[in-house]
Amino acid sequence: MTRTVLESQTKTVTIGFDEPFCVIGERINPTGRKKLAAELEAGDFSTVERDALEQVACGAMVLDVNAGVVYNSNPNPNETEPPLMRKMIELVQGLVDVPLCIDSSVPGALETGLSIAKGRPLVNSVTGEEERLEAILPLIKKYNVPVVAISNDDTGISEDPDVRFAVAKKIVQHAADYGIPAHDIVVDPLVMPVGAMGTAGQQVFTLVRRLRDELGVNTTCGASNISFGLPHRHGINAAFLPMAIGAGMTSAIMNPVRVVEMEAIRAANFLMNHDPNGSEWIKFSRVLDAVEAGTPFAEAAKASSDAGSGRGSRRRRRE
Repeated sequence: MTRTVLESQTKTVTIGFDEPFCVIGERINPTGRKKLAAELEAGDFSTVERDALEQVACGAMVLDVNAGVVYNSNPNPNETEPPLMRKMIELVQGLVDVPLCIDSSVPGALETGLSIAKGRPLVNSVTGEEERLEAILPLIKKYNVPVVAISNDDTGISEDPDVRFAVAKKIVQHAADYGIPAHDIVVDPLVMPVGAMGTAGQQVFTLVRRLRDELGVNTTCGASNISFGLPHRHGINAAFLPMAIGAGMTSAIMNPVRVVEMEAIRAANFLMNHDPNGSEWIKFSRVLDAVEAGTPFAEAAKASSDAGSGRGSRRRRRE
């Protein structure tokens, strides 16, 4: 079975066909978040700190870290992203002990992140564009880390799923030329918005099965893309994720702070027999009970985690 191993200084997370679905928290990313972008430009990392702690409390197993801020004073990302990536990774690693996903389109920012990341992070990402392959794959080999491979190339993003599969296959084969094994390639087959393309969900499910059966690779996606532009998006996301898991998808870059999506993932893990005896589902059901009683999700999840680790009982004894 294909296993992609990620590590922090103290934790190991395995993405695999026979493993619980890997939730990669997406929120430490200023793209589309004007307030966060303004804070980062001003040197304010308070939202990053809050997002890191909250996402892990809610069940994120890996945290994506993106430093793509467009500075008014210096719009050159090759100069601004590497030092900001360094600060963000150092901060996040000091707060939580989960593996990281280093996310940038700037090779210099990726290498800066790789040089200071503890353990074995995931790199996000490489595409099938020749220039991108030649820039990123040597870094993956040098640091011996896994990489997200996005199924687009110099021709752009194809609406034809066969073309997207062919791009993924090309990346896997090109990586092999560098000595990078298929188990260190996590393919993003690209999720199209179902509001714009009615077959978007079906395409992804078919692609994921092919990627698993024919290339033997793990898969991921930006889960919220499926509901882009639609009302009540979280219900769509919560339906999409278990269906993708059933098709063989093994991870997603997503917002773990939304209880409806996390409930769907926990249930899917149980139904796929990736939660022996339903022990994780039973623990999570207590969180759901607290949420129904009015406790915010992150607070309820943290209390459950503290109780499970014994931290809550130690506090009670001191009191």
